[in-house]
Amino acid sequence: MDRNLALEFVRITEAAALASAKWMGRGDEKAADQAAVDAMRKAFDSVRINGTVVIGEGERDEAPMLFIGEKVGFKRDDSPEIDIALDPLEGTTICAKGGVGAISVIACAEKGGFLHAPDTYMEKIATGPAAKGLIDLDLSATENVHRVAEANRKPVGDVTVVVLDRPRHTDLIAEVRKTGARIQLIGDGDVSAAVAAAWNDSGIDLLMGIGGAPEGVISAAAMRCLGGDFQGRLKFRNQEERERATRMGVKDLDKKFTLEDLASGHVVFCATGITDGPLLKGVKILAGGRAQTQSVVMRSQTGTIRNIEAFHNFSVKKALS
Repeated sequence: MDRNLALEFVRITEAAALASAKWMGRGDEKAADQAAVDAMRKAFDSVRINGTVVIGEGERDEAPMLFIGEKVGFKRDDSPEIDIALDPLEGTTICAKGGVGAISVIACAEKGGFLHAPDTYMEKIATGPAAKGLIDLDLSATENVHRVAEANRKPVGDVTVVVLDRPRHTDLIAEVRKTGARIQLIGDGDVSAAVAAAWNDSGIDLLMGIGGAPEGVISAAAMRCLGGDFQGRLKFRNQEERERATRMGVKDLDKKFTLEDLASGHVVFCATGITDGPLLKGVKILAGGRAQTQSVVMRSQTGTIRNIEAFHNFSVKKALS
């Protein structure tokens, strides 16, 4: 995959972040999501790729979306075929409430590089490079916490585990607390939480629990770039979701997917902060029709991680458009 595409994708997440940030704290989730979707779709039009959205977001809460199967990019005969996993606004509720850690995110792979995950739930576990190969969904939460603690040379009491704050996680939370580990409960946005588990100086060591399957694939792409580890297992709510997964090509509905199963080949991951979070600073609206964004772009092929701080002058951009 052409390395120059990585910076093109950052421009796309920047556009979505800038658009949705205008709705921060205004309580309108659908408007914030729609703004991000519209900006991202428009920004894709200037990138010379033959892109296919294989992981979209939005069916679960009836939000607007870049739908699965949608073709994106400025296609030419020599345009590379790219599979795209995206979430224009990861943390819709976070943005609407002005909370912590909303991001705009894109992951890209060569054609066939991503699991075509249905819009259902996924049991997940993620950690950083030190504990790579040691975590396992088939082990108890207690065993996973102890393995991560040993790999990171920490007392169990210093390990921090991120879990979505949901009733379905009552038993998981109780078990983790019993180990003595610290817990950070989050209301939304488990992509950024999974990435934080492999991010230097985030203070997060492990993510566990059940969240969205599409977000699981995006998280796995980031882990490929960061050298971390991730496993996932689809958790269906009804027979209709199981049938849909079969139609999408999932052969073993109970399979434990490894990192390579979810995201293979050369992968690019990029994200732009919308609200301040553990990974990225959010959009700052400045005087004089300007704004500041912070993004990260990563490539699995080289292991390169770039942090990009950008200043946007809307008066100039408007004049050029």
